Amino acid sequence: MKVSISFKNLEHTPALDEKIKEKTHKLEKYLDGNTDVHWVCSTQEGQHYADIKLSGPSFQYNASADSDNLYKTLDLAVSKMEKQLQRKKEKWKNKIHSKHNINQDENLIKNKKKGRGNHEHDYDEELDEVG
Repeated sequence: MKVSISFKNLEHTPALDEKIKEKTHKLEKYLDGNTDVHWVCSTQEGQHYADIKLSGPSFQYNASADSDNLYKTLDLAVSKMEKQLQRKKEKWKNKIHSKHNINQDENLIKNKKKGRGNHEHDYDEELDEVG
């Protein structure tokens, strides 16, 4: 993951750099390695702003936040990005599971057409007749 950080009207400090890299590390659990993250932090009239642009081979996400405290702003921006990435991950999981369910349903239909239906049901009926 490649991280780049830009500051506008704000002093660039090593502590701030470290905090942003720490926040970016929280996003890695949702992503593969081939991702670029670009942060833009700025301040204007006492308000702090943070923008995150996350780019990958087949996706791009953006999150922005603002508040009166820069560290709070970073937390808000990461939280917004995490929500987007969680939705992406859920859609991906649902897509895989729905394909799996469709394949199972198709196999069940094929087996019933070939006369290989659910034999457990037939066995239960035979037991009822014997007992």
